[in-house]
Amino acid sequence: MQQNNPIDVLVIGSGAAGLSLALQLPSSLSIQVVSKAALSSGSTAWAQGGVSAVLDETDSLQSHIDDTLDAGAGLCDPAVVRQVVEGGPAAIDWLVELGVPFTRDEGGEKLHLTREGGHSHRRVIHASDATGHAIQTTLEEKVHAARHISLREGFLAVDLLTARKLGLGENRVLGAYLLDTASQQVITQPARLVVLATGGASKAYLYTSNPDGATGDGIAMAWRAGCRVANLEFMQFHPTCLYHPKAKSFLLSEALRGEGAVLKLPDGTRFMPDFDSRAELAPRDIVARAIDHEMKRLGEDHVLLDISHQPADFIREHFPTIHQRCLEFGYDITREAVPVVPAAHYTCGGVMTDRQGRTDLPGLYCIGEAAHTGLHGANRMASNSLLECLVYARAAAADISAREKLPELPNDMPAWDESRVTDSDEEVVVSHNWDELRRFMWDYVGIVRTGKRLERALHRVDLLKREIAEYYSNFRVTGDLIELRNLLTVAELIVRSAQSRKESRGLHYTLNHPDIDEAHPPRNTILVPPNFAAAGNAVNWTL
Repeated sequence: MQQNNPIDVLVIGSGAAGLSLALQLPSSLSIQVVSKAALSSGSTAWAQGGVSAVLDETDSLQSHIDDTLDAGAGLCDPAVVRQVVEGGPAAIDWLVELGVPFTRDEGGEKLHLTREGGHSHRRVIHASDATGHAIQTTLEEKVHAARHISLREGFLAVDLLTARKLGLGENRVLGAYLLDTASQQVITQPARLVVLATGGASKAYLYTSNPDGATGDGIAMAWRAGCRVANLEFMQFHPTCLYHPKAKSFLLSEALRGEGAVLKLPDGTRFMPDFDSRAELAPRDIVARAIDHEMKRLGEDHVLLDISHQPADFIREHFPTIHQRCLEFGYDITREAVPVVPAAHYTCGGVMTDRQGRTDLPGLYCIGEAAHTGLHGANRMASNSLLECLVYARAAAADISAREKLPELPNDMPAWDESRVTDSDEEVVVSHNWDELRRFMWDYVGIVRTGKRLERALHRVDLLKREIAEYYSNFRVTGDLIELRNLLTVAELIVRSAQSRKESRGLHYTLNHPDIDEAHPPRNTILVPPNFAAAGNAVNWTL
């Protein structure tokens, strides 16, 4: 198998977090960005709503902090929340300087601000209703123009290389094995530092708003390399995805509700005011759970989202992408309500990091949705995710830039060993297990959970683990097998995290313990791998 020349920084993932970090590293470093498909295939390009930041004189940093802490249900790290919120205006300024075409008010002097669930002010900066696409496109243009950044599309990370795994002394990251999906060859890529920016794991669920690549790769690789993970029971379900057999859970942005859209039962009755005083602008966990409750109570397969009372020109101007996509599926949002259902949307937990993005494994950073920084707590507030990507990309880049000397690499590292494996003649095993995993996660580990459901899920995880481990050991790896293995790892971590929380808090709701545990202080769910990477050098975590 091929071994590439060593590089300084290997960035695995090509969304807002990975590309922002690469662009903010010194040009004196050799940087490689790896994407398992096209650069734009990740979740960033799908983001409709925007980036939250305090830019209006009637708003304040403290208000943004308070809103985030409130949404996080007692589990946010206040120092991290302040770091991210205070970094918001500078992050927006940087994007504007790069040329991101944000929507502006009439006259073009100020950026237009909208409001989303959980926010007490208008503070969501957006590019029409396709903010992620505008940011992703701009970042890609800048990365393509940077001579010191090499790009690799169609390369899927298989696993991290570590000193412990190779028996080379004090543990640290040394690079990664990468599968070239075109040639199906695994190459060794040595790197002095590695950054995981691989996104979340919402493809563990049957219905999701995420692209196909959201398979938890970074979380699973970091866990196998000995890094702790935290709060993976908190999976956010977006309340409003278009319900249509061919829509593939097309997301209807929360900004619609920010501009007056209301949720209704199939008979036209509005129901959110019965669940929360903030009605449609309550945090996403409350809205998703209310929809789930009404669907199960009535035996319906969807509810309705209605913005048709707003002027048609206003709707077409503010939501051109959503309007056009809905028309393609036979719905005119300027004239009628559209059917919606919740879908898995965002992974609030992840690989534990400090405030510079460093993990337990020396030399390994993790930023974006794959990381657990302490910002989101038990529930992510709308549009704080892109903000976290930008602020932590800058923090990690600054930490890397401040290093006086990057660590040395061994002269030679072992190639990927395929001497005892063969090509599979039963790929149906992978596709079948993939379907089974996503269905039982949806049925048993979804919006509403019980102890019995979690036991059933874990039993199925154990069965699939044995089957996939045997398959992985005996056959050459493929992209589908790698992603299934990673999803199964993260699914087990989600289930075990959910089992350990004996209360309902934020995104985790269990019928066995329907209330918050007031008898004990709020705690994070921290899982420690058997091969804990850095017992003496673990990241400093306060909560």
